[in-house]
Formats: sequence, structure tokens, C-alpha cells
Amino acid sequence: MTGFVILALLVFVIIFVSKMVRMVPQGYEWTVERFGQYTHTMSPGLHFLFPIVQGVGRKVNMMEQVLDIPSQDVITKDNAVVKVDGVVFFQVLDAAKAAYEVSNLEQATIALVMTNIRTAIGSMDLDESLSKRDEINAKLLTVVDQATHPWGIKVNRIELKDIQPPRDLVDSMARQMKAEREKRANILEAEGLRQSEILRAEGEKQSAILAAEGKREAAYREAEARERLAEAEAKATSMVSQAIAQGDVQAINYFVAQKYVEALKDFAHSPNQKLMILPTDVTGVIGSIAGIAELAKEGLAKQQTAISAKQGG
Repeated sequence: MTGFVILALLVFVIIFVSKMVRMVPQGYEWTVERFGQYTHTMSPGLHFLFPIVQGVGRKVNMMEQVLDIPSQDVITKDNAVVKVDGVVFFQVLDAAKAAYEVSNLEQATIALVMTNIRTAIGSMDLDESLSKRDEINAKLLTVVDQATHPWGIKVNRIELKDIQPPRDLVDSMARQMKAEREKRANILEAEGLRQSEILRAEGEKQSAILAAEGKREAAYREAEARERLAEAEAKATSMVSQAIAQGDVQAINYFVAQKYVEALKDFAHSPNQKLMILPTDVTGVIGSIAGIAELAKEGLAKQQTAISAKQGG
């Protein structure tokens, strides 16, 4: 009997000590209740409680936690139904509020986020809800963080994972995107053709300008050649005139024979003439040529006389 009592006392002491000595792990905080009423919060470390009178109320996780927001159907402003889900990152800052201000913290947070997702996306068109995801996240974060502040938690981030429109809308959007791409391609092609035509016109313009400049330069050269030819003709005519004034008949014959021969040459080279009839008075031409020979002889004799006189002197 005595041994049984001792064993019972030993078990009671062990249970009493285990209830009295409590060790809170890192990343957690435990609330302490006295006869069911909250008194204080135990931080990580070793703590002592008075059993029966004091006890551990709630064990609160103080680390950042992640909640998955289940997918739900949301109607946009333009009456398009989309499926939306997301995630919430939050951290408990006040263990007592998180334990006693709300019955189920995680469920309440999920319900609050889902409600505000419907509100945020319901105020936007489908295009806006698909393109302004960052704006939706920021709006949700501001509203939910303010609403959960009395619960002693801090909502750090809210991210929408997926916004999925109905299949028919996805197909319609794909066709629209294809049409837009084809439109841009046609515009670029037309712009390229336009630019090509402009460049071709510019090239033709420059070619015409260069051709005109070439013709102008050729005309200038031709006019200069005619001018020099006229000067030579004038000089030859002047020399013949001086010879005539001095009574040199052979010079006249030379001049006439030269013009006669040039006229025959031009007549022979004319593309419109297929038949050439020579004049019957060929002796006149021969006489003119003979006159040219006599002029050459006289010129040579005078040149030899001048050389002999120079040597004799």
C-alpha cells in the first residue's frame, strides 16, 4: 500500500513539473490563461507556469505563412466570367489578437481575400483585369491589410496566380490577335512598298538630273567646237582674202577646191542619199586640185629660198 502511494505521488510530481515547466520553440508564441482567461503571452524560451491555475491557451505561429486562395468565378464589368485564384503571404504580429479576436484566422483571411477579389475585378473590364494584374494586387493588399489589422496580422503580399477567361473568349481573343498581327504586317508591307517607290522615284529624278547635266555639258562642248571651227574658217577666209588682194589666183582655186571637196564628202555621207551623180565638169575640180599642188610647190620653194638666204647670211 505504501509503495503504491509513493508511486502515485511520484507520477503526480512528474506531471506537475511537466505542466509547470514549458519551453516555447523559436518562431512561435504561446498564450497563457488563468482559469480560462488570457493573462499574457510567452515568447520563445523556457517558462514556468503554476499548474491547474495557469495553462497554455493558443500556440500561435509567428512566421510568415502562405495561404492558397481557391479558384472562383468572377464576373467582370463587361459581364465576362473568369476564373481567378491566388496566394496570400501574411505574418502574425500580435499573438493575443490572432488567437482571441477571430475564431479561425486562416479561414477568415481566405474569405476576406476572395470577397475583395470579386470586388476589384468586378469593377474592371476583361481587358483591364488581364493587363492590370499589378494594380489589382496592390488594391487587394491595401484593403485586406487594413481589414485584418484588428486581427493582429500583417498581410505582406497578395498575388493573383491565374485569371482564366472562358474558352470561347480565349478563341475570340486569339482570332483578334491574329487579325491585329495581319493588319500590322499589311501596314508594314504597304509602308515598305511606299518607301521603295519613293526611293525609285528619287533615283529616276537623280538620273534625269545627271542626264540633263550631261547633255548641257555636251552642248557646251559642241558649241565651243563650232566656235573654234568658225574662228578657223574666218581665219582661212581672211588669209584667202589677203591672197586675192595680192593677185594670187592659185589661192582662190585652193579655197574653191576645198569647199567643193567638203561638199562632195558631206553629200556622200548623207544617210538619205543612195545614188550620187558627179558633176560633168570634172576638169574644174581637177584644175582646183592642180591649183592646190601649185600652192604647195610655191610654198616649198619660198621655204627653201628663205633657208638658203639664212645660210648665206
